[in-house]
Amino acid sequence: MSTTPPSTPTTSRRMTVGVALPQMAEGLDRGRLSTWCRGVDEGPFSSLSAGERITFHNLDGFTLCTAAAALTERVRILVNVAVLPWHAPALVAKELASMDVVSGGRVEVAVGVGGRQQDYAALGSPFAGRHRRLDEAVVEMKRLWAGGAAADGERVGPAPLQAGGPPIMASAMGPKSLARAAKWAIGVSGFTLLGDPGEAAKLFRATEAAWSDAGRIDAPRLVTGSFVALGDGAKSTLRNFAEAYLKVFSPELAKGLSEAMPLHDPSALADLLDAVEAAGADEFIVVPATSDPRMLDRLTEVVAARR
Repeated sequence: MSTTPPSTPTTSRRMTVGVALPQMAEGLDRGRLSTWCRGVDEGPFSSLSAGERITFHNLDGFTLCTAAAALTERVRILVNVAVLPWHAPALVAKELASMDVVSGGRVEVAVGVGGRQQDYAALGSPFAGRHRRLDEAVVEMKRLWAGGAAADGERVGPAPLQAGGPPIMASAMGPKSLARAAKWAIGVSGFTLLGDPGEAAKLFRATEAAWSDAGRIDAPRLVTGSFVALGDGAKSTLRNFAEAYLKVFSPELAKGLSEAMPLHDPSALADLLDAVEAAGADEFIVVPATSDPRMLDRLTEVVAARR
């Protein structure tokens, strides 16, 4: 794994580390959920997150983020990623505003179109036109959060605690998606499957270019993440998790990628955190490959040592 970013970031920023709830791993129950939420909130972390996937064994991301909003006091609650083309914009606006109230104004969201056509089919949602529906949904949510009327002439409450509603990032990668995101997002939430800081840096520079092309004078928020396992048997834990998660795309691809996963020991994770920070990241999201709370203890040690 390379730890040298291909270019120097335009600004110097101190990166924080967030943690995704282990919703895609087996065994996340009430007790473990509470332990992870409280451990992250008390630890050296910046956010707690969960996302969406339909045809898988995971717990629902909106449900988990709402639970985390109630079980924590300090960390930001990140819905990462909300696949907006699946949903009615007014419902998502209401859910996120409600979550913002429950959290005391700590919610943010990354939105995207998702990558699994199977989930669209399961929901009866058309795959075609998803990018247009994403853009339209963001505009509508912001309008509703600003007090705009719904179809019946009434307002969709509650009002979010944060002025203008929860901050919105984009789960975007390509130039067309980034150009659209530059019209409405505060930044990007990306991901590197193989823990490659060069891949993260490429997305960051492309995002900055898209912001510049759109005439934005504010710096985009730059977020990335990766699958991580720490502790006894971490290497096999990470590979088994990644293979199960990715096999929807191709069993052969999933096997090959899972065998190349590097983030199964503390030193590899520490090196990656240093490298993506050097590339300009504002936040790195650790996505645990296990729901075992003992991994959180080891993760806390790695992140605390960076301070």
